[in-house]
Amino acid sequence: MGMFKPKYTLTKKLLENVSAVERLYGQIEQLRLPRSLWLNLEQGNLIQSAYVSNSIEGNSLSFVEVTNLLLGGRIPATRDEKEVANYFGLLRQLTSFKSFDIATLLNIHRQLLAGVNDKIAGKIRNSAVVVANHVKTFKGVKLIIKHNPPYHKQMEIRKHLQYLLKWAREDDQTIPILKAGIFHHQYVYLHPFGDGNGRTCRLLTALFLIQNGYLINKYFVLDDYYDTDRALYSNKLSIADSGNVSAWLEYFTDGIRYSLQSAISKAENSLSQIAVSMRPTPREAQILEKFVNIREFRVNDITKFLKVSRQQANNLLRGLIEKGRIEKHGITKGVFYRIL
Repeated sequence: MGMFKPKYTLTKKLLENVSAVERLYGQIEQLRLPRSLWLNLEQGNLIQSAYVSNSIEGNSLSFVEVTNLLLGGRIPATRDEKEVANYFGLLRQLTSFKSFDIATLLNIHRQLLAGVNDKIAGKIRNSAVVVANHVKTFKGVKLIIKHNPPYHKQMEIRKHLQYLLKWAREDDQTIPILKAGIFHHQYVYLHPFGDGNGRTCRLLTALFLIQNGYLINKYFVLDDYYDTDRALYSNKLSIADSGNVSAWLEYFTDGIRYSLQSAISKAENSLSQIAVSMRPTPREAQILEKFVNIREFRVNDITKFLKVSRQQANNLLRGLIEKGRIEKHGITKGVFYRIL
């Protein structure tokens, strides 16, 4: 079987972007966040990705509606809701896909369009399609063809998809980040399905990055950069159709760089909020200062020192335990506390 051979120039900007991506990814891996915060950030990433990737393709649900649907546990009823729910479900299980081949591709497309367009779900097209925009003119609406895929027979499309997937799996000369970008463009260029190509492509690109050591679902989102200027995203893909993907790769790596910077900023802001929430209140600070050199103290010591009720003292001590500033020892009447 043949091998797909991409054409691009390793420009100065590409090298700078690849270097920045590696540095930023290392930086985000070094962040010491509580597990609960990582889980919240990851869930937020998946919801954002499900919203943006479907919105790019014309899904009408707002971000709030998508969030409520995905967190509410309600069974999706409309086509738009099913699209979002299917995409979110696939994002959550991407790490379970161990291969990067035609079977995986078809499986992802099948699940993506399940209940949305079952007739074509998981089936490579065997007819001509074009990607076009409807443009309003003074004479009415004009159809502008933006992309006419190179192949329209199922066997031909399948053959070239296999060339592409084989290259993605076996080429060891191309930097993985660049391979992800090249795959992204070439997949859209082949346009193998009658519907769902953009979303399938973004899922497969995310899967490729995950399989190459970038925990995209946990740390950052790909789609948010495309959403900043959807026309630019589409135009950069179209420019690469000429054969040279250098400009597209610069845009693609700009996007990963942007997404990682956004993720780091979001994580650091969350850490700052945690730091503020973990800061002792004025009364808690009084306790820490008063008993810092005392081996152990009890609730009665707090009630006498601050002239508060026993319940108030217990609340203050509970707050200090939750903030990791003191620890509790003993049981029932023998309970005492120590400053950490």
